[in-house]
Amino acid sequence: MTFFVVARLDQLPEDRGTRVRVGAETVLLIRTGNQVRAYQADCPHAGAPLEQGVVHQGQLICPWHKGAFACDSGQLCEPPALTNLKRYRVDIRHDDRVWVADEPMAPAVAPRVPDSRRILVIGAGAAGAAAVATLKAKGYGKNLTWIDKEAQPAYDRTALSKYVLAGEMPPTEVPALLEPEVYRAPPIRLLQAEVRRLDPERRQVLLADGQRLNYDAALLATGAEPRMPAIEGADLAGVFMLRSRQDAVRLLELARPGKRVAVVGDSFIGLESASALRKRGLMVHLIGRHAVPLQKQLGDRIGSAVRALHEQHGVIYHPGCEARALVGEGQVQQVILDNDQRIAVDLVLFGVGVRPATAFVEGLQRAEDGSLIADSGLAVADGLWAAGDMVSYPCDGRSQRIEHWRVAQQQGRLAARNLLGEHLRFADVPFFWTYFYDQTFEVLGHARRWDRIVFEGEPEQYRFIALLCFHEEVESVVACEYPRAMALLSQRMQRPLSRSEALELIHATPE
Repeated sequence: MTFFVVARLDQLPEDRGTRVRVGAETVLLIRTGNQVRAYQADCPHAGAPLEQGVVHQGQLICPWHKGAFACDSGQLCEPPALTNLKRYRVDIRHDDRVWVADEPMAPAVAPRVPDSRRILVIGAGAAGAAAVATLKAKGYGKNLTWIDKEAQPAYDRTALSKYVLAGEMPPTEVPALLEPEVYRAPPIRLLQAEVRRLDPERRQVLLADGQRLNYDAALLATGAEPRMPAIEGADLAGVFMLRSRQDAVRLLELARPGKRVAVVGDSFIGLESASALRKRGLMVHLIGRHAVPLQKQLGDRIGSAVRALHEQHGVIYHPGCEARALVGEGQVQQVILDNDQRIAVDLVLFGVGVRPATAFVEGLQRAEDGSLIADSGLAVADGLWAAGDMVSYPCDGRSQRIEHWRVAQQQGRLAARNLLGEHLRFADVPFFWTYFYDQTFEVLGHARRWDRIVFEGEPEQYRFIALLCFHEEVESVVACEYPRAMALLSQRMQRPLSRSEALELIHATPE
């Protein structure tokens, strides 16, 4: 190990990290008063340059997806990263020069939890992977079984509609959610299986092959399943939904440049898929129920900018209508709309929403949408927790379900900690990002109502930040090209935030 001088103490700001070179390593310096700590410079989730994030109340916040790490230890505080930052030794000498070692320190190993319970985690998407990572990080792993239907689960499903369909990432290179060492010492029992039935009273699951497993504690993370509308022709060849890596592989076998595809649905997944397939070189028809997409979530002006962005890139938009039927001789050839228009196609991709995957759970109360109803700690029964798209939880005096990737991870982490004996309430700020034609839109909060939207910048130029407010309180924030401000607001919105204070924070946070 060799130490290198990399900076003087007075050169280091305290509101953000500073990237430096240490021999062959790239390292991020975090200064707090006269103390300096050094960590890996790129986020372990997707490689974001962490110096472009912010430091706020003892946490380093990633500029891209708002993961957070403790400044004093590098420990993970908020996903989507699921590992701590690598740490490097620092020495500040008498002349205030900062010296950093060129090799990372050995990671801290959590002491084993003296817990011999049989624990099941069912589902290996965002929530399940976060739960397993948390259980292992907390020292549990002696009797852990992880069940999922896919042969190689626990991968970043968000990449499918953003990058894989566009041809920018092969399906085989979709990032894994967990590092290999998570599966080791002690090993996790991985079981490829479908859970046919779960009996909370007996604490027992029945698998599709007839095997029965008993548990002492379990965490459900089966997410949601895409909905196929009950319309004529939905069973024709060339009709797809997108949930798994295998779905993407089958679609890409036919989605060659020049082919005609109808994307049915103007949800986030439909819009992302339309963008990706257009980038791939297909002729894309987007069939949306709304004249302005995402108007309910983002407002008219931002939704109109999203529609215009698609049309500028050649998407043929069919607003305010639905697919009534699909026709063809064995293979889909036309989509018939409810206004009787016919669209000639080679492929159809449905993105019209999802339903919670809860049919296998017996005897528990469900919300109107089929999700399981949890308490504030995400428990749904004695010894049973649920996280992600399959669960509704109390928030602001009502029950709500949020279909966001990072929310599922946040819930998986919290539910796992409660399973191990903590008593935490889920009250995190939702964060969501979507991606069209190299433009990233970020959304903080979950606005159910607003009476005004305050803009900094222009949505039509795809550089803006917008505050969705009810009276003077900020309910949600939407932005393009404001990563540092959004990183700061992701933490500040954990308590009520006024419009005036939000604007002050934005103006005081240069990008």
